[in-house]
Amino acid sequence: MESLEQREQMDVGQSIKVLLVDDHEMVRIGLAAVLDTEDGIEVVGEASNGMDGIRLAQAYKPDVVLMDLVMEGMDGVETTRKILELFPDCKVIVLTSYLDDSKLYPVIEAGAFSYLLKTSRANEIADAIRAAARGQSVLESQVAAKMMNRFRQPQQTTAKAHEQLTEREMDVLKLVAQGKSNQEIADDLFIGIKTVKFHVTNIFSKLGVDDRTQAAIYAHKQGLADT
Repeated sequence: MESLEQREQMDVGQSIKVLLVDDHEMVRIGLAAVLDTEDGIEVVGEASNGMDGIRLAQAYKPDVVLMDLVMEGMDGVETTRKILELFPDCKVIVLTSYLDDSKLYPVIEAGAFSYLLKTSRANEIADAIRAAARGQSVLESQVAAKMMNRFRQPQQTTAKAHEQLTEREMDVLKLVAQGKSNQEIADDLFIGIKTVKFHVTNIFSKLGVDDRTQAAIYAHKQGLADT
């Protein structure tokens, strides 16, 4: 499986492999038809339920999975969790009609990389797929607003994990919270990409998180993203 760094350096001609997991056939047909017209994106498989989604993920090793949330049997939350256990570098983009907290937060906690509504335009979905392949999360504006309201809580007086971060690591964390890739962070801070990767690894370790989404959520929750 390609690492995130390898995908960031993809040749222009190399397609992003996408798996569709949705229990509505017409949704899958529409998505496949639209995405097949997009340069650099290849739909490698379609699944109508979670179990088939996991099976096809094992078969095709997609770069990105477009995931429905409400499906019979195994729902999108559990399917996301199981796919990411098998392929941690895969990026799951939730594509759903639901905005309620009971579905939004569990799938984010399960490791979903981006969250879009099915009212999104075709170009927005394609752009989100390309962004995910670059390591950038995309949240539909209503979703982002809900997350900000949830996680922007008053800071407690007890010691926080981010107090262990150096000044440079804090700079990197703020840019991670903005959804920027390692290359974009390197450009913004005028440092090498290897240095960025070193800082990101240290940030994950000090904050006790596993990925960029969790680090971004931590930054927003602690009120660090906009400081």
